[in-house]
Amino acid sequence: MATETATATDVSTENGAWKAGVAGGLAGGFVFGVMMSMMTPGVLEMALPAMYGVEGPAGAVGWAIHMSHGAVIGLGFAAIAGLRPDLGGSLGTSLGVGAGYGLLVWLALAVIAMPIWLGAVGFPGAPPLPNVGVESLVGHAVYGTVLGGVYSAVAN
Repeated sequence: MATETATATDVSTENGAWKAGVAGGLAGGFVFGVMMSMMTPGVLEMALPAMYGVEGPAGAVGWAIHMSHGAVIGLGFAAIAGLRPDLGGSLGTSLGVGAGYGLLVWLALAVIAMPIWLGAVGFPGAPPLPNVGVESLVGHAVYGTVLGGVYSAVAN
C-alpha cells in the first residue's frame, strides 16, 4: 500500500522589488539629470566627477556617476518599501512617499554630504555647508516622485 504526502513549497512570482527600485532610480536620475543640466550647468560636468577624483569638464563621467547614484538610492527606496509593502501598492501613495524620500535624500546628501565631500577632495567650487538650493530641492523632489511612480508600476 502506497501513501502520498503533499509538501507545500513557496514559490515567489515577484519580479523583485529591487528591480523596481533600480528602474525607478534610473528613471528619476535621468529626469533630474536633464533638469540639472538646464538649471545648474556644471554640476554634472564638474562637481560630481570631482567627488571621485576626476577633473572636469567630464560630462559623460558625471552622467555615469549621477545615474549610478540614482540606481543605488532607488535600491534604498526599495528596501524601505520592502518594510512596508503597502507603500508601493497604489500609485498615489508611491508618488507621495517617493517625493518625501527625494526630500530626505536632498537633505542628507545634497545639503550635508556633498559640500563636505567636495571640500575634502579640494574642489575649488565646493558649495557652503549647508548647501541649501531651491533648484536642488526641486530636482530631488522630482527624482523621488518619478522613482515612486516607476517603482509602483514595475513592482505591481
